[in-house]
Amino acid sequence: MTNIILCGCGGRMGQAIVRAAADSKGCRIVAGVDVNADAVAPVCDFPVYQSIDEFPDKADVIVDFSHHTALPSLLSYADRTHTALVVATTGHTEEEKALMAEASQSVPVFFSGNMSIGINLLIELAKTAARTLGEAFDVEIIEKHHNQKLDAPSGTALMIADALSEEREETEYTYDRHSVRAKRDPKEIGIHSIRGGTIVGEHEVIFAGNQEIVSLCHTATSREIFANGALKAAIYMTGKAPGMYNMSDLINGR
Repeated sequence: MTNIILCGCGGRMGQAIVRAAADSKGCRIVAGVDVNADAVAPVCDFPVYQSIDEFPDKADVIVDFSHHTALPSLLSYADRTHTALVVATTGHTEEEKALMAEASQSVPVFFSGNMSIGINLLIELAKTAARTLGEAFDVEIIEKHHNQKLDAPSGTALMIADALSEEREETEYTYDRHSVRAKRDPKEIGIHSIRGGTIVGEHEVIFAGNQEIVSLCHTATSREIFANGALKAAIYMTGKAPGMYNMSDLINGR
C-alpha cells in the first residue's frame, strides 16, 4: 500500500484525487496539505496541514496538485525525508524546473504537464507517427478547452509540440497566421486554441501529407482521468531510485 501526502487537497483536482484514492486498493492518503487547512479539514478523513513540514510521520510519496510556487518547499521536504515526489502542477518557471532536476540527483521526482495516461499515450503514438511519416507531412495541433481556461495554447499542446520537435530535424512553432500572407513553411508546427463552454480538454494532432491525412485525437470527459493518472504515478514511484521520471517511463515500464 502506497501512503500519499496530497498537497492542494482542497482544490478541484485535490478532491478528485481524494475520491479516486477512496476507490483504490493500491494507495491511500495519509495526510493533506492546503493553504486553507482549517476550511478543508472538515471534509477530509485524514489530517490536513497548512505546511508539509507540520506532518509528523513518514509517507511514501508526495503528490502535488497545489501551485507551482510551492515547489521549493516540497523539494526541500522530499530531500530531507527521502520521500518521492509526483509534481502534477503546471506553469513552472525555468528556475523551478532546474530545481526539480537538481533535487532528482538525491530523490526520485516525477513530472508531467498532463497526468492523463491517454494523453501521454497519444504523445507516444504521435512521436512514432512523426518518425514514420517524416518531414513530408505537415504537422498541426488543435486544442480545445472550456471558456474559463486562462492560458493558450494549453500546456499539453506544448508538450505534444515539444515531443514532436525531438523527432524532426528542424521546427518552429506557429500560433497565428492571419498577420502574414505567405505559404506554410515545412518547418512549422501549427498550434491552434479553441475556447468555449465546458470542454474539459481535447487535443488533436494532424499529419497532413500528399493525398493523405493521419489524425490522432484524445478527448477528456472528466477530471477524474488526471486523478487516476496521478495515483498511478504515485504507485509507480514507490521505491524508485533518485532521478527524473515522467509518463513515458510509466507507460513503457522503465
